[in-house]
Amino acid sequence: MNTRKILIIATKNKGKIKEIKEILCDIPIEIRSLNEIGLDIDVEETGKTFAENAILKAKAIGERTGLLTLAEDSGLEVDALGGRPGVFSARYVSGSDIDRINKLLKKLKNVPREKRKARFRAVVAIYDPNTKSVQTFEGMSEGYITEKPMGTNGFGYDPIFFNLDLGKTNGEATFEEKNRVSHRARALEKCKKLLASL
Repeated sequence: MNTRKILIIATKNKGKIKEIKEILCDIPIEIRSLNEIGLDIDVEETGKTFAENAILKAKAIGERTGLLTLAEDSGLEVDALGGRPGVFSARYVSGSDIDRINKLLKKLKNVPREKRKARFRAVVAIYDPNTKSVQTFEGMSEGYITEKPMGTNGFGYDPIFFNLDLGKTNGEATFEEKNRVSHRARALEKCKKLLASL
């Protein structure tokens, strides 16, 4: 089997897996999730940046499987909170997405709209265990934090992130709309050329 024709996505997040597979669907590579290859492993995200975390995950899974691996780390940066939750977006508070949304809205209580600027930032790392090489690609999506959740689509902070490209929250956007302009889509579009060349 040509190991370069399989790409492992180093995440268990079903929302991310769905988005990544959709965005990369036109590349002649078989994309498999950790569940699909029967690998149950958690890589601790000890990096201080999205890039460090993405590289950590890509290398750990790539070395374990011997397969080309894609890992992504992303999060929400809110200017009024000094860029937080940032790399801690998924761990901002234990519990569900709603718990994290509620904490963020509480922190921004009485903060006027012009000071609620935020962006989603994503870094995708591609690790090739054959050559021990890693490349990273970054994407961003600008917007602001709404005062209450709007829409039920997407996952994470999508219902409170008003996407300036879409003119509505990510939670109000369809899967296809979000995938055209999301931070993750922009990072993945940049790495498509590399993947296609493999």
